[in-house]
Amino acid sequence: MAGHSKWANIRHKKAKEDSKRSKVFTKIIKELTVAARESGGDPAGNPRLSLAIDNAKSVNLPKDTMERAIKRGTGEGDETATYEEVTFEGYGPGGIAYFIEATTDNNTRTVAEVRHIFTKHGGNMGTNGSVGFLFEQKGMIRIASEKKDEEEFMLEAIDAGADDVQSEEDFFVVYTAREDLFNVRKALEESGHNIESAELIREATTETKVDADTALSNFRMMEKFEENDDVTNVFTNILMDEETVGVAEQL
Repeated sequence: MAGHSKWANIRHKKAKEDSKRSKVFTKIIKELTVAARESGGDPAGNPRLSLAIDNAKSVNLPKDTMERAIKRGTGEGDETATYEEVTFEGYGPGGIAYFIEATTDNNTRTVAEVRHIFTKHGGNMGTNGSVGFLFEQKGMIRIASEKKDEEEFMLEAIDAGADDVQSEEDFFVVYTAREDLFNVRKALEESGHNIESAELIREATTETKVDADTALSNFRMMEKFEENDDVTNVFTNILMDEETVGVAEQL
């Protein structure tokens, strides 16, 4: 399950740049609105909203912006939410499978933009179900490793209900079953750990190795998807071995 966490770590570093941070803000604001519309504005009774609020705080989203997004979702604000969640599937260069999650207020626009990115970068958009079977939904929690003992933390996370723990540079990446994400995150937070992020991901069940040029073409396409304001997550089955990670870090 290391592939997505390695790409997420590279993406996280890039998101620290001001030009990238605005994109992160936009996506978190949408998630706050959709989560509030789905199950109400009280995070105590809405695990999805609770996770979204924690992620908003981790990137220093202003409190008033956060509150407006939640009220928009519950219908208490000046505007009501018109967002819908959609997914797209397809293939990139070298036959790499793509599963894309988006939140949009104009599905026609989003479909056209996603199809354009696929086509322009040597891929092709498929039908729903064409690659979805290659991915399994999991929970992923990122925690700064700091001066933590890796073995001790791993045992603590497993006791909290985690399925697996991996070390990625300055972070521990904790994987959970889809339904356990909220409870594991809560347990680790109550134990005093600073949660960097907690989210549902789609992890490839089988990864595909490509050469450096094909990897670079895929990473460029992935970045274009992630730069799109409607796209919230991009998942692929590209094998993130040492060589491929090196290519990604050159972007």
